[in-house]
Order: sequence, then C-alpha cells, then structure tokens
Amino acid sequence: LLQLEESGGGSVQAGGSLRLSCVVSGYKYSSACMGWFRQSPGREREGVAAIFTSGDEIYYADSVKGRFSISRDNAENTLHLQMNSLTPEDTAMYYCAAGTWRPYAGLCLTDTEYKFWGQGTQVTVSS
Repeated sequence: LLQLEESGGGSVQAGGSLRLSCVVSGYKYSSACMGWFRQSPGREREGVAAIFTSGDEIYYADSVKGRFSISRDNAENTLHLQMNSLTPEDTAMYYCAAGTWRPYAGLCLTDTEYKFWGQGTQVTVSS
C-alpha cells in the first residue's frame, strides 16, 4: 500500500523559511515524477517543484525559482521542499505527489501526471 505523509507546514512571517517533508512508503517506481503541488482557496492546483527519479531532473514553477528547492533522500524514502524568502502569495495547502512509471520526464509539474497524493500540509505566510 503506497502512502505519502507530509509534514513541516506552519505559519511564518514574510521572508521566513519552512522545510516540508514527505515520507513515501510502498513506492516502487524508479522512473517517475515526484513533486510538490499547492492549492489555495479559489485557485487551481499548481505544480511547485518536481523531480524525475530517473536522472534526478528537477523542475520548478517560475513563481518559486530561486526560492524553493526540492530534494529526495533515497535512504529515508523522503521528499523535501525547502522554501525560503516566503511571501503571503505562497500561502496554500501543499501536497506531495508521486506518479507511476514513465520512460521520460514529460510534464512533471502537471497534476495529471500523478496518481498518488498525500493529505496536504498547510503553509501560511503573514505580511
């Protein structure tokens, strides 16, 4: 049974940092997308950062480039999202997601590429 469990969300002031973690269990795909998405009320779900596990290609949304960093720890089966220089616009529920096997990266920031989702962790940034 595949499970994704996020942690690390919280409330910070603008300019602060948070580190999200996603522990993945029961996941077996060595060539797939793994990523972080976010959604705030009234807005569509947005791909924030993703990594393609075969070759570790990394993708970021333009809105977070230079501020967010995605990484994975294979030994601990954990996906991380380091978020720096946070702004109120980053306020959202953040979700960890994992896709199924694919031969190439494709659109790893697109939610249709993903089959498995965590429950989400809330990030709130105050001005």
